Amino acid sequence: MIEIKNLKFAYKKKAKLFDDLNLELSLGNIYGLLGKNGAGKTTLLKLITGLLFPQSGECIVLGEHASKRDAKLLREIFIVPEEFDLPDITVNSYLNLTAPFYPRFNKTQFYEYINDFEISENNNIKNLSFGQKKKFLLSFGISANTKLLILDEPSNALDIPSKSQFRKIIASSINDERSIIISSHQIRDLSSLLDNIIIVDNGKIIFNHNIEDISKKLVFKKAKDTEIDNELYSEEIIGVKYAILKNKNNSETNIDLEMLFNAVINNSEKINNEF
Repeated sequence: MIEIKNLKFAYKKKAKLFDDLNLELSLGNIYGLLGKNGAGKTTLLKLITGLLFPQSGECIVLGEHASKRDAKLLREIFIVPEEFDLPDITVNSYLNLTAPFYPRFNKTQFYEYINDFEISENNNIKNLSFGQKKKFLLSFGISANTKLLILDEPSNALDIPSKSQFRKIIASSINDERSIIISSHQIRDLSSLLDNIIIVDNGKIIFNHNIEDISKKLVFKKAKDTEIDNELYSEEIIGVKYAILKNKNNSETNIDLEMLFNAVINNSEKINNEF
């Protein structure tokens, strides 16, 4: 679905952010894109959607070069950015103006979602709170049923009940003909959703593995002194040591995404050697 080959990109008067970046993503998965501030996550999403152009290399999405922004491709991509502005119109007006651009838009889904989020179809979206605007745009993007849905910090500004509702909606909306890329710092909000974890650091992809492999290769638990030889990474929380250990019997274990992220950022080579 997405093929990025030898991609180079730099902002003006700055050092290269991406240099020979390569990545392949397939349909039918929910990808978690993680990284520190400034690591290149949002830039990568903009390159995938054709909002930025690579200096060299290729970014091919659904068989088309993203930079060409062909209408046939754009109708299969919806992005909910971290920061956005909405027009001074009602929910229904926005729907009537924008939904026709997406051939599989499902109005029944949309009204169900905004009802769950307690947004009226007669609300002026310009006057909504930021959290309500985010819920409105998420509802619209998911209902568009594009083959690629990109969400940049989707749970930002959502309250706890809304985060739970968001996870339910995302889980029910994935299918074999659709992929979702979620970029977020709210790691714990996403752990039950993701099929694959991609970690970016300093313009490089330093980790890219699916959840099933991670759970079979690594164990996340409170550490004992007798397990030190099996230890890949550890950290202390309120006087208790937690560690990532080698999974010697390949049985599936629960994943601590926050600890995994810290471990990969600290020593990606050591963690990747287990795969």
